[in-house]
Amino acid sequence: MTKVSPSILSADFANLERDCKKVIDNGADMLHIDVMDGVFVPNISIGLPVVKSLRKKSDAFFDVHLMIIKPHLYVEEFCKQGADLVSFHIESESDVKETIDLIKKCGKKAGIVIKPATAPQEVFPYLDMVDLVLVMSVEPGFGGQSFMDNALDKLKVISDEAKRRNLKDLYIEVDGGINETTGKMCAESGANLLVAGSYVFGSQDIKAAIDSLKI
Repeated sequence: MTKVSPSILSADFANLERDCKKVIDNGADMLHIDVMDGVFVPNISIGLPVVKSLRKKSDAFFDVHLMIIKPHLYVEEFCKQGADLVSFHIESESDVKETIDLIKKCGKKAGIVIKPATAPQEVFPYLDMVDLVLVMSVEPGFGGQSFMDNALDKLKVISDEAKRRNLKDLYIEVDGGINETTGKMCAESGANLLVAGSYVFGSQDIKAAIDSLKI
């Protein structure tokens, strides 16, 4: 069964503790926390103070996605402030292996992320080193975008390679335009962790929305 990581980018930031508790209480497996610097992506979201504050109010698993130009400069601090898993883009300016090693040194799970234009084979050199691979099914930076179908082929390529290497515990995550329909398509293509923002937080029935993604 797929796991669900609602993106807090779609939560009400004036009631962040309430909204995060609500999705966890209604079956979410973790919280997806998008960190943007306005350089790597054309938007600015949240940073260390929010992660630190939210950690004081939640014991949920924090799935922190760094959309920043130099993640290696910040991963240790995000780990210190409460991240359980830190993922970063292989298209960033940081050395991928060194950044993975930094996260692991902090005793946390490490993930790598690819944008829509990046070939799935680019993650192959790191598959045995990481706990998660995140395939972006929209251009990173803004919530509420439409799903890009080319993500499905990427998920299958990565899933097939993970099976070939017997990497049974690898999270294959997808983020962008996820709802009941696209979530099912992604799960059929090999995803086992779905990020959903507006579909979950904007739902009148949060439990039903989360349950519909447990495929």
